[in-house]
Amino acid sequence: MAGVEEKSGRGDDGARNLTFGLLETLGRAIVTGAYETERFPTEAELAAQHAVSRSVTREAVKMLTAKGLLTARPRKGTTVRPASSWNLFDTDVLRWLLEREFSLELLRQFSELRIAIEPEAAALAAREADPDAVAAIASGYARMEAAEAGADDALESDIAFHIAVLEACGNPFYRQFRDVVTTALRTSIRFTNRFKGRTASLPAHHAVLAAIEAKDAEGARAAMAAIIGEVMVLFAEAGRPE
Repeated sequence: MAGVEEKSGRGDDGARNLTFGLLETLGRAIVTGAYETERFPTEAELAAQHAVSRSVTREAVKMLTAKGLLTARPRKGTTVRPASSWNLFDTDVLRWLLEREFSLELLRQFSELRIAIEPEAAALAAREADPDAVAAIASGYARMEAAEAGADDALESDIAFHIAVLEACGNPFYRQFRDVVTTALRTSIRFTNRFKGRTASLPAHHAVLAAIEAKDAEGARAAMAAIIGEVMVLFAEAGRPE
């Protein structure tokens, strides 16, 4: 760790910053195909290329391995794993994929995941949510109303609504999707909000809130499915050739 301290002058905090900086650089490079036709560098080569210590490169490589991007084998060294092995539920990997290039196909696939999860989460929320959880959903909707009037951020308020529904469902397995949904929604909502000038439908989101408040599980499921279904129609329309 001494080498990191000498380079950064900030001790452990500096080492962590260097590690996460290298993680970001290498992760983006892997996802964008920088190593498709060339071998992945050794730790010594990475240390020299990025002017960091071997301990920093070792930790960054270990983190990338945990994300499914790299694998280390005896006598073969560290190699990039095929995209099919990458952990798409890791928020860094998903973010790198979404930022790599705009992909309607990836957004469509994400919407297919959403429609399998969020309507059921809404139905569970209608049955299980306590008053505080329902209030959080109502707060998310109020933020969306404020955003419509220019008093809040349209993207963040929409995300807050959907995450509040996931949190309210009471199922810890559904809640585990919170971070990945947040990450992917940032790209998905930006696209849908800009497509033909559309923004999130307040009546459609209010229908979800009203059904949850009324403990109407079927209504909540249908209302959330309608929101995501409309998004999937937008993606289909955008993908049609001119």
